[in-house]
Amino acid sequence: MKTAKEIMTQEVITVTPDTPVAELAALLWEKRISGVPVVDQEGELVGVVTESDLIDQTKRVHIPTVIGILDSFLFLESPQKVEKEIKKMAGITVDDICSKDPVTVSEDTSLEDIATILSERKVHTLPVVAGKRIVGVVGKSDIIKTLMPGA
Repeated sequence: MKTAKEIMTQEVITVTPDTPVAELAALLWEKRISGVPVVDQEGELVGVVTESDLIDQTKRVHIPTVIGILDSFLFLESPQKVEKEIKKMAGITVDDICSKDPVTVSEDTSLEDIATILSERKVHTLPVVAGKRIVGVVGKSDIIKTLMPGA
């Protein structure tokens, strides 16, 4: 069975937390990719940002459901979740909208495990790391390529 090392893209396009959102959008469009790892000044992985994070910026604000009981108000949803959504919608930089603490795999992770993670965790971009250093990235298209004859 194939491993991450065999199917990953080794020339990884990355952004930094201070990359403007508009620049990120242009990069994803120009390179025709769905997401990129976010790295700090030392080149260590700090997050992942995807098209979905950009799309979240244009969605409607969800007002949490509130129930009033005896002069008290009960929120049926977490106020922290609403605050996080609003921060993401107002984000100016990648740091404002990226997913922190991303799911990663190592070079020896099997194709089946990668496919399972992509599917069950609903992620688009899966960094391949050695320690905290990115050595590659696996996306859904990399999995699809393995299904082609001769791949």
